[in-house]
Amino acid sequence: MSFTDRLRRERVIAIVRGTDPQAAERTVRTLREEGVALIEVSLTTPDAAGIIARCSREGGDSLIGAGTVLTGDDARAVHQAGAAFVVTPALAEGSVTAHALGLPVVAGALTPTEIVRAVSEGAAAVKLFPASVGGPAYLRALRDPLPGVPFVPTGGVDAEAARAYLEAGALAVGVGSPIVGDAPRGGDMDELRARCRAFLAALAAHRDQP
Repeated sequence: MSFTDRLRRERVIAIVRGTDPQAAERTVRTLREEGVALIEVSLTTPDAAGIIARCSREGGDSLIGAGTVLTGDDARAVHQAGAAFVVTPALAEGSVTAHALGLPVVAGALTPTEIVRAVSEGAAAVKLFPASVGGPAYLRALRDPLPGVPFVPTGGVDAEAARAYLEAGALAVGVGSPIVGDAPRGGDMDELRARCRAFLAALAAHRDQP
């Protein structure tokens, strides 16, 4: 299964960004246990590469990726750590290097010019960021001239917005605090489990759909 097919099946990438590396690692494992199969660990999290390496070695059906990959060194480090994919907040050296290393890239872009460039540089999907600037209406407007671009809106996406973006034609959505909350900073894991279940239930009608 290609990475874009996996995005289409799962519909959501959970974003783990925190200040406590042990809590962030527990968050990744809990997300995986609750059925979130695409998990991005932001490089702004202490020991992010170590978290990716340890969680990737555990196997299973989930894919552990790296987020906030900006530089070529970032891309090489997460590739060595075993990241299954890379997410960037913008078009940068990190996305080009990651693609050259064979990693699927969800490249950050906002304007039509940036989106076309992201695709031309080999992005598997385009992270529409920050999606909250234009909302689902902006995504619909972009899809008219760019119908073949696989979009992953990210930034301010809660369950209601996620459904709206998917109905507007998004391939998947990127979601941080509406799922993970304060768990990567030491928050309650039972509350994290409840948020995961509620979010996945809200998207159930869109998962496994073409």
